[in-house]
Amino acid sequence: MSCHEIEALRLGLMTVLGVGDESTREHAEKELEGHLEGPIEGLANAETLSEIQRHLDAALVDLEEEVATMNDDDPEFDYTRGRLLEVRNGERAIQRLVTHGESIVDGLGTAHDTLHETFPVEE
Repeated sequence: MSCHEIEALRLGLMTVLGVGDESTREHAEKELEGHLEGPIEGLANAETLSEIQRHLDAALVDLEEEVATMNDDDPEFDYTRGRLLEVRNGERAIQRLVTHGESIVDGLGTAHDTLHETFPVEE
């Protein structure tokens, strides 16, 4: 049992944010060997936050379907539901990151406008 969605999300975020060391990346890639297909592959290879959001949404749909088809007496049922909760938490974290990033971009635009209002440029 492994939470491939979370490990793939980590890889994608490492790329998008430019963080993490090579050993962390290698460990994550090793964890995902044989599982890089569909949304998991998309997450692991994502280069933008919008790609991460799109592939994470698809991974959630797949995971929700998996949970819906499991019997509650299946030994993996609780773990799979836990994976679903953590992937949903990851989705909320990505949304916060996007919202915060948009706020920073808007703030920089406001700062730019304020500078031009305070120090008009004569053409």
